[in-house]
Amino acid sequence: MYLIDTNILLELLLDQERADEAERFLLGNSLKNFYITEFSLYSMGIIMFHRGLYNPFLGFLDDLMKQVDILDLSVQEMKDIGEAAQKFELDFDDAYQYAVAEKHGLEIVSFDTDFDRTDRGRITPDQTVG
Repeated sequence: MYLIDTNILLELLLDQERADEAERFLLGNSLKNFYITEFSLYSMGIIMFHRGLYNPFLGFLDDLMKQVDILDLSVQEMKDIGEAAQKFELDFDDAYQYAVAEKHGLEIVSFDTDFDRTDRGRITPDQTVG
């Protein structure tokens, strides 16, 4: 079961350098094994709306999000973000992802090497396909 970091989906939606790897990951795995955080969803919306990409974001919601579960943290669990940030020298968004993955026992799929400093680590999309 995978927690998909924001950068994986943005890579594909914005057709960036590693978009093909992100696409292989999404097509090569069962979507029922995918989770994203509510924070990631909002981050993608902010970035895409800032670029005027309203319709691609709304299309993304219609297609992928029907099959992917969204996870979040309660206000009481927000302390876990601060603990992860300090322990592993993470910024807020990475600490949020880490705390959700820890809470739900998920593998983090990300291009972000900051997760390599954590005890959970991370895997890249190509490491999941096969």
